[in-house]
Amino acid sequence: MSDAVIVDVVRTASGKGKPGGALSAVHPVDLLAGVLQALIERTGLDPALVDDVIGGCVSQAGEQAANITRSALLAAGLPESVPGTTVDRQCGSSQQAVHFAAQGVLAGAYDVVIACGVESMSRVPMGYPAQGQDTTGTLLGQRYPEGLVPQGVSAELIAARWKLERQDLDAFSARSHQLAAATAAAGGFDREIVPVGDHRVDETVRPGTTVEGLAGLKPAFLGVPSAARFPEIGWHVTPGNSSPLTDAASATLIVSARAADRLGLRPRARFHAFAVTGSDPVLMLTGVIPATQKILARAGLSIDDIDAYEVNEAFAPVPLVWQRELAADPERLNPRGGAIALGHALGASGVRLLATLVNHLEATGGRYGLQTMCEGGGMANATIIERL
Repeated sequence: MSDAVIVDVVRTASGKGKPGGALSAVHPVDLLAGVLQALIERTGLDPALVDDVIGGCVSQAGEQAANITRSALLAAGLPESVPGTTVDRQCGSSQQAVHFAAQGVLAGAYDVVIACGVESMSRVPMGYPAQGQDTTGTLLGQRYPEGLVPQGVSAELIAARWKLERQDLDAFSARSHQLAAATAAAGGFDREIVPVGDHRVDETVRPGTTVEGLAGLKPAFLGVPSAARFPEIGWHVTPGNSSPLTDAASATLIVSARAADRLGLRPRARFHAFAVTGSDPVLMLTGVIPATQKILARAGLSIDDIDAYEVNEAFAPVPLVWQRELAADPERLNPRGGAIALGHALGASGVRLLATLVNHLEATGGRYGLQTMCEGGGMANATIIERL
């Protein structure tokens, strides 16, 4: 069996996911098409050799409907013979696209495949068009008669259960902005970012963020209807210690090691292990813990064998609780900042984390990197890569 290897991985810089954001004027099909074009150009690959394009997108409605991945690859100029499909595993959609792509290579079904993702949260708002719709049905409602809750309430429940204080969340969030700003200033993101017009800097990073400044923000989820069910909540989650709504796209070229040799492509990393798991859909965001435990056992590695961890910062409680439960080195956790600073363009985030992880391992000489992503409905993906 030939290894599945990463030849290149790229992303756009983040744009604020609201009208007037840096990427809000770009149609999501064009946004994804741009990173696909850049990936082909950078690698020099004959696009006719691509066996499949697997894309992640969460809000597959409006301008992101009708299999946006196929639309984007055609818009990018790839041959009509190249197929494409779009997957939804909530926030982990493009990480799952990576898994499907790499697992297809390992199974011998693909030689050359692209995994990618996109989300334009300015043009297709989160949850559109499900607002006001019954998305649970009768039987799911019988299993969870009190109802499911928004992710922000889940983040509050995690903070309460693990006794995280507001200052803990704000300090971690300020760290995310500081690390991301320092990495950007040192050119650390230059290799992974492809420009969209003149936009080449993450718009969501705020270099001047401080704990004191974050302390003035009000709780974001205090008024939601389900709040009264949980008197234990301390209401510590704010816009400042949560990931911002974001527009972005990302893509990676994954091939078999044999195909890389045959085509003269230089692999940057190989896939070492994969895991996906379900978790409590009310607590929802804790799946990263069992997913990490599962993948480490599968890989025969300990957390100390991993040189860097990318744990998606959907909300600050998630990486903080993950770090505590895994007894992980806090210095290796999101060492270039995370989604609180860099943004969380839902469908694009999995490949974005992969881009940052690959470049960090190369810059530091690390061997193993782990990324994991909490997902709506109580799920999580985990991936371990090995730098080559």
